Amino acid sequence: MPSDLPPTSAAPVLRVEELTLAFGGVKALAGVGFAAQPGSITAVIGPNGAGKTSLFNTISGFYRPSAGRVRFEGADITRVPAPRRAAMGLARSFQNIALFRGMTVLDNIKLGRHAHLKTNVFDALFYLGRARREEAELRRDVEERIIDFLEIDHIRHASVAALPYGLQKRVEMARALAMQPKVLMLDEPVAGMNREETEDMARFILDVRREWGITVLMVEHDMGMVMDLSDHVVVLNFGQVIAQGTPQQVQADPEVVRAYLGAGDVGELRRKLRREAVTP
Repeated sequence: MPSDLPPTSAAPVLRVEELTLAFGGVKALAGVGFAAQPGSITAVIGPNGAGKTSLFNTISGFYRPSAGRVRFEGADITRVPAPRRAAMGLARSFQNIALFRGMTVLDNIKLGRHAHLKTNVFDALFYLGRARREEAELRRDVEERIIDFLEIDHIRHASVAALPYGLQKRVEMARALAMQPKVLMLDEPVAGMNREETEDMARFILDVRREWGITVLMVEHDMGMVMDLSDHVVVLNFGQVIAQGTPQQVQADPEVVRAYLGAGDVGELRRKLRREAVTP
């Protein structure tokens, strides 16, 4: 289990309060609430259609909730546009890879820093002093810090379109890290990966928290990985939180058993959740 957890008295870096999202007469989210402590790993799980990606889209600003609030470092950001949330320190990856396939790995990653650049249009157009300095600093940080960290130095000049799926997912995580996040939101970071790729990604997620102190919020279907990595688990079903707590508490909750299995006992659920366990 993860260690070096933040003290329980620490103020949450991200808090979701009674979040409700409706599409016409259908409620995708209904009164969802939870908090993520600084430097923690929080997982959001649930059956297909439970509202996990809708929750991510609402937290990151792509959807506007019908009711409720999203608070980031104590500030109400419910009405803050998505680009401003990114600049404040909320970065995310996507369930379906959203990279620029015609660009290199390095250029894709550098785009993640766009929200923090100070260069104006005139400087950029003529590549004047400030633009040149920012470009040099950005490239140095990306190559020496992020690319090294994620072990993708050998593909930094490769076209994204030529990469296998697992490496594309790693590049997308690198681009999110280039945004200098305080909260890193990962939407199914190991979906479609083989065991070796999954183990690598699990290690990188732990290291992001351990070495950089970044708070991680992830949606994931690999229950073994969720239970091994997470400090806090939130379970959604039909847009509502049916359980939350430590991995052990969630695995023992009868509501979670019913949501995942329809019927059965806690032992059966534990066997199901641990079947594909990952030990980084």
